Amino acid sequence: MQPPQDEARRDMAGDTQWSRPECQAWTGTLLLGTCLLYCARASMPICTVSMSQDFGWNKKEAGIVLSSFFWGYCLTQVVGGHLGDRIGGEKVILLSASAWGSITAVTPLLAHLGSAHLAFMTFSRILMGLLQGVYFPALTSLLSQKVRESERAFTYSTVGAGSQFGTLLTGAVGSLLLEWCSWQSVFYFSGSLTLLWVWYVYRYLLSEKDLVPASGVLAPGLLVSRHNRVPWRRLFRKPAVWAAVFSQLSAACSFFVLLSWLPTFFRETFPDAKGWIFNVVPWLVAIPASVFSGFLSDHLINQGYRAITVRKLMQGMGLGLSSIFALCLGHTSSFCESVVFASASICLQTFNHSGISVNIQDLAPSCAGFLFGVANTAGALAGVVGVCLGGYLIETTGSWTCLFNLVAIISNLGLCTFLVFGQARRVDLSPTREDL
Repeated sequence: MQPPQDEARRDMAGDTQWSRPECQAWTGTLLLGTCLLYCARASMPICTVSMSQDFGWNKKEAGIVLSSFFWGYCLTQVVGGHLGDRIGGEKVILLSASAWGSITAVTPLLAHLGSAHLAFMTFSRILMGLLQGVYFPALTSLLSQKVRESERAFTYSTVGAGSQFGTLLTGAVGSLLLEWCSWQSVFYFSGSLTLLWVWYVYRYLLSEKDLVPASGVLAPGLLVSRHNRVPWRRLFRKPAVWAAVFSQLSAACSFFVLLSWLPTFFRETFPDAKGWIFNVVPWLVAIPASVFSGFLSDHLINQGYRAITVRKLMQGMGLGLSSIFALCLGHTSSFCESVVFASASICLQTFNHSGISVNIQDLAPSCAGFLFGVANTAGALAGVVGVCLGGYLIETTGSWTCLFNLVAIISNLGLCTFLVFGQARRVDLSPTREDL
């Protein structure tokens, strides 16, 4: 009978969950891994102004380079999530990190291979997107399998804080390296740190016997066996799944647009301002906000509030309130006010970690990596359009207001969809709870 098999599988999943010390060790390690992921990802936005001066790029050409990351990023989301569900997210993360760390470290060399700087940099960013695209789907799969449901929001939001910490680190150290050395040193810095992290994880948290079987099943893992088939027809008949996908699309697109264009906005609008201020402060305040959102979410649920009520509250902060501060950025000429508004918007966007990101695990814990991969693919595609469209609007209108209006529109469309159709009940099991 299928139900006993399903119960046995759930019991086995419970046995494989991390113990408290293991969870603490992996949470800290993955926090650092997410930090380094964003160190590598934010290196190009930080260096765009200097590279544009060296290579003669205009806004449209800079927009092509910045957005090309998402061309590759959208192609490996589903693959990363499915492989995480099949062979373990930690193995997928480690293998991809070793590759993206190497690409980051050699980016300055690629820039000087020939005179076609735009083509080489676009290619390197596409490759970077391909390699980093597996990270968050694999992470979602890993946490849905290894972390207790009552601690999932706090763990995910803590690990997710690494995105702000990484952008902060690149903003602080990168600004100093740009001032003291050159833009090339920013890529050397982030790439070498990533490779050092890979060595640490391999040496202390994973053994070779764990990785060899994983690499051996990468190709077969793309094939879905009968007993591991993703119930995609069942999933995508549910309005709650489409609401989660569209809300994740909106959150990702809004974040990517701000991540890509905020450094250029501050440099051009306030040319005399210190780079370390606007590259550091917004991400500095976002770190405790991300951790607090996870704590608040789990606390409210443990106090008896419905999970979907808490998820929608988090999204109201992460998409709705954050978009208001983004709008304010386009209507002020004060540097201090701009830093405050940018900090508030980025800070509130971290509440998405405890909203839609965890909601995907609520809906389909058996294939959370796959479903997050689908949602993040949509977000990456929207990121391509959003970042390119942002560059076009700025170049055409000569005003930054239209960029922040775009962010607000995208955010509120996603919020309204989630508020109307969002749910927190499992949808990956049939009424008879058949084996998936």
